[in-house]
Amino acid sequence: MNLKNLSLRTRIFLAMILLVLMASVLISAVAIYQYKEQSTDYHSNRLKRKEKNIQTHLKRFLNGRYNTWEIKTENLPLIFKDEIYNVANIHRLQINLYDLEGNLLLSSRAGIQYNEASQCLDAEILNAIFNKIELSEISNTPEHRHVDTLSENGETFQSSYTFLLDKNSKPLAILNLPYLEKGDFLEMELMEFLKRIGFAFIIILLTAIAIAFLLSKFITKSLQAISDKILSTRLEKRNKKIDIDATSEEISILVNSYNNMIDELEESAVKLARSEREQAWREMAKQVAHEIKNPLTPMRLTVQNFQRKFDPKDPNINLKVDEYSKTLIQQIDTMSSIASAFSNFAKMPAQQNETLNVVKIVKLALDIFNEDYIVFTSEFDEVIAKFDRTQLIRVVTNLVKNGIQAMPENRTPRIAVHVSTKNKNVVLTVSDNGSGVSEENKDKVFEPKFTTKTSGMGLGLAMVKNIVDTYNGNISFQSKKDKGTTFKVTFPKE
Repeated sequence: MNLKNLSLRTRIFLAMILLVLMASVLISAVAIYQYKEQSTDYHSNRLKRKEKNIQTHLKRFLNGRYNTWEIKTENLPLIFKDEIYNVANIHRLQINLYDLEGNLLLSSRAGIQYNEASQCLDAEILNAIFNKIELSEISNTPEHRHVDTLSENGETFQSSYTFLLDKNSKPLAILNLPYLEKGDFLEMELMEFLKRIGFAFIIILLTAIAIAFLLSKFITKSLQAISDKILSTRLEKRNKKIDIDATSEEISILVNSYNNMIDELEESAVKLARSEREQAWREMAKQVAHEIKNPLTPMRLTVQNFQRKFDPKDPNINLKVDEYSKTLIQQIDTMSSIASAFSNFAKMPAQQNETLNVVKIVKLALDIFNEDYIVFTSEFDEVIAKFDRTQLIRVVTNLVKNGIQAMPENRTPRIAVHVSTKNKNVVLTVSDNGSGVSEENKDKVFEPKFTTKTSGMGLGLAMVKNIVDTYNGNISFQSKKDKGTTFKVTFPKE
């Protein structure tokens, strides 16, 4: 799993959950370590207390009135012959007595399961007690005390060695206390603690999940709102500013930057639209002036010729006047058609949607031409859609007229108009066998003023595209040079 591909909200959520889990594991590890340390300290202190109590008990008996033997090392087995068992039973600990050379004098061998007492002590233990040195795992204290630790069958044994002193503080023997560390109680306490802390961690984890979910949602909510606004930002429309309350300083800076950008963007869009509008009107004015000048020139020549040759006595004066009048009227009609074409192009088609039968309206539009080479077919007898009746007729007539004007004079014309449906769209195709569109002109077909014909202003296809775009449709074409062209208009039924 690549963390870079995760969303910020998911990463915040996972980070908080991971933090809680790590804290839980760390606390559990510290708790286990602390319990083990407490267990070690407990057994060590317990052994020290028992050792001290046993020494006190043995000293009292040794120096008491019940002892009739001389106090020396050789007599210790006789002195403690019976008492050592009583002391061992009282303290529930095995007691071994060695002489100062490490030979076993007496052992209680009672109560606790332990390896059979050695007959002699190791030399290392003796050296550790007498010389206060440290060998291997041996450590000395000023009290000439040594504790040996042994693990066997999963159980830990401590064996302490210290001097049994007479009343003059001279060593009489070496007191050995084998001690089994029974950790059942502490282990039970540890398991009970871990069980309780486990339940607590589960509650904390569930709470952390809920808090992490809400917190990550709160943190990323503002960022998501900003992201949505940025994605919906468009140059051609008015963009709304972001209004978010109670956000952090960083988010506020980001929001203010976005709002400032929107202000600058709107200002730039207004300037750009004004510039484009002015440029478009300049180009349109130039085109209108150019198209109007074309018929004005022959009109001027006709009037000048009429002035120069006018003779009231000429018997053919009526015929000449009639001829001059027809020429002027023809040029006036040309100017009128130019004005109408620009007027129609300038009018944006109003979306006066009405439910109509596309097949019927297309047939009605084709009846205007009344030509046998125009063939109409339809996939269905009735295709219902919402469209403006007048605009649909303009689309059909302009496409058919474009096909007629593209016909070479030496070719039998053929135009096929077809209506079909695809998914929830109406598809209108107009095909001709004209001269086609060259590769260099294909990108200019729908541009205003573009035409390859000797007459016309090049506004027909631009007007068709304008109408189709208004109704959320699409227009495209396929053409082969000297083979013909097929225009395809697609627009939604509703």
